[in-house]
This record gives sequence, C-alpha cells and structure tokens, in this order.
Amino acid sequence: MANEKQRRRRAKEKRHAYDLVEIDEEGNETVLTASELKAAEGETKPKKGKGTASGRSSRGGRGAPPPASWQRVLKRAMFAGPGFFALVLILGGGKVSLASAALNMVFLLAIFIPFSYVLDGFVHRSYQKRLAKTKSR
Repeated sequence: MANEKQRRRRAKEKRHAYDLVEIDEEGNETVLTASELKAAEGETKPKKGKGTASGRSSRGGRGAPPPASWQRVLKRAMFAGPGFFALVLILGGGKVSLASAALNMVFLLAIFIPFSYVLDGFVHRSYQKRLAKTKSR
C-alpha cells in the first residue's frame, strides 16, 4: 500500500493534463498513445532486485565508501571535539572546570580518532567484499 507521500504525488500527476510526445529526427512531435507507452515501458523496464550492480538502490545511495585516511578522520575530529567539550560541560553539571573539560575532551579525542580510522577501514573493506561477491555472480 502506498504511503501518504506517494498517494499525494500520484494525485498531483493525475491533476495535470499533459501529453507525452516523441520528437523524431526531423523535429516533428508525435503524441504517444497509451498502447505505445506500455510497449516501450515493457522493453526498458529494469528487473526488480537489489538496484544497481553495487547492491545499493539508485534512490539515495551514497556510493562507494572511500578508503580510510587520517586527513578525513582528523577533519571529523575537528567537528567532534567541540561537541565532546560541550558534552563534558553539560554532563558535569557545573562541577567541571574548563581545564578539566578540555582534558576530558583530549582523552575522548584520543579514543575517537583511532576508532574512527579503524571503522572507516572496516566499512571500506566490507563494501569491497560485497562488491566482489556481486560481480562474481
């Protein structure tokens, strides 16, 4: 059953009157009939399955994850550092000084950075294995 968004989209498509046309080599427009559309749709309709060859659907797939790199991990840590600092201050409840919050942030980043690098490598390797498995089929 279609969800609300799909029902609204279909209703919107039906509200507007339009003709599907085909332009030939000379530039002439010919209106396509329903039987011509069904015949053309049957020829080009993709098989239902996992989507693209990579196993991801064509709707909203992010593509291949890049291999792990320290540069990308350090950029991620630059954004996570202030978050860790604020989290330590909030959870400290006013009992934590700024110096101790900064020290805790450094400790959290010392754990976060290598963990993030290892996780990126794991995601990339698992994607490569999954891609090799689909290509061998």
